[in-house]
Amino acid sequence: MVDEVVAIMSDVRPIGRRTTMHALAEADLRDVLARIDVPTLLLYGDVDQRSPLAVGETLHAAIPGSRLVVLPGVGHYCNIEAAATFNSEVRTFLRSART
Repeated sequence: MVDEVVAIMSDVRPIGRRTTMHALAEADLRDVLARIDVPTLLLYGDVDQRSPLAVGETLHAAIPGSRLVVLPGVGHYCNIEAAATFNSEVRTFLRSART
């Protein structure tokens, strides 16, 4: 998994990476979270150090009707570390959002 992530990240050009990182660091969209009016799924690993569960809990509290799913024993790359569970949760969410 580490090799795969490194390969993906290495494929991004430096200028693109810098631009993206700057935009992410400078963006503060907290004031718009309460206006989100579409089904929102937040998937978090409970051992994520890059974006701790507290971030997910804050987003969940701020986004009306959002759904927070915590994946036990999973870190930041929950879609890779727990692919089957991640995919199952996304499918369940999408099915419930259609109705």
